[in-house]
Parts: sequence; C-alpha cells; structure tokens
Amino acid sequence: MIRTTGAVPVLRFPIAACEVKILDDDDQEVETGEAGEICVRAPHVMAEYWKRPEQTAETLKNGWLHTGDIARADERGYMFILDRKKDMIVSGGFNIFPREVEDVLSQHADVAMVAVVGVPDDKWGEAVTAVVVVREGARPNADELINLVKARKGSAHAPKHIKFVTELPMTGVGKVDKKVLKAGFWAGRDRMVG
Repeated sequence: MIRTTGAVPVLRFPIAACEVKILDDDDQEVETGEAGEICVRAPHVMAEYWKRPEQTAETLKNGWLHTGDIARADERGYMFILDRKKDMIVSGGFNIFPREVEDVLSQHADVAMVAVVGVPDDKWGEAVTAVVVVREGARPNADELINLVKARKGSAHAPKHIKFVTELPMTGVGKVDKKVLKAGFWAGRDRMVG
C-alpha cells in the first residue's frame, strides 16, 4: 500500500510476493529509524540490464535489487523515502540528503525553486550548496536562508553557500538536472562525487 504524506512517499508492509528491506552498504539490515537503501528480492525481479553488465552488477548484488532510494522505516514498518543515493552529500562525515534541505528552503516565501548539491570543499569534502530561484520581486538574504536550515535541521545540513539564479537546468521530463548543476561546480577537478 502506498500513500503520500506531504512530498514524501510512504510505503507500508507487507508487500505480497516481494521481500523489501532497508540495507546498509554491506547489505546488512539497518536498525529501525536508521537510513539505508531500499532493496528488494523476489523471483520476478529483473534479471539484468540489456547489454549493460557493469550496471547490472551494481544493481543486483548479494541476491538483492538495489533501488538507489534511501529511506528509513519507523516501528510500524512505514518507509519514508529520503532521497536518491547518488544525490547524497557527504560533508564532514555527515550524510546529508538534499531533499531534506530543499524541503526547508522551499518553505521560505522568497524561494520559488531550489536545488541542493554537494560541491568540492577542501575542509568538508563536499559542502552543502543551495541553488535558489527567487520569487519575482523578492530579495532574500543568504544568511537568513542558511539560518533557517540551521534552525530546522542543524548546522551540518545548513548550506555553506547559496547561489541565486534565474532558472534551474531541467531534464526532458521536467526534473531539475542535478548532474548539470554539479558539473559546473566540479569542473577542473580530478573526480566528481555522486
């Protein structure tokens, strides 16, 4: 059974003919309330990606299909999807889920759209950076936005940088293209995280 609470889809167990667990990077089930990757196992789960053995090996590991979605479950078995694994920011040893920061910033009256990405930082590894489209006629203050996140989510989640733009790059299906956003910040680096 799937239902929605706000912008976060919630999944309730049990699911017939399919085993679903939230696993850590070692394919061990996480404790209730901890974040991990949603993994599924069933006879009817996909066999492989056509002519893409590397992607198949990455997705199908240890008998589990790794969805790439990060979630946590409560004591009733409800799963709260936090973000995509590839979008997670690792900053100063903390795992930051961009959607949690975006949800806070999007509630500010001056913010029309926002995307949060990790950018290279010599001290933190990645720095949380918010790219904000401002509502017409508004003049938001970067420190105010940073402090809003700090108050609601804590210092680790607070953006180190706010970049104001007139528009965000979009994919063909109308989603923010975070690869394009990240690429601009990671240009000239040996590697790009995420």
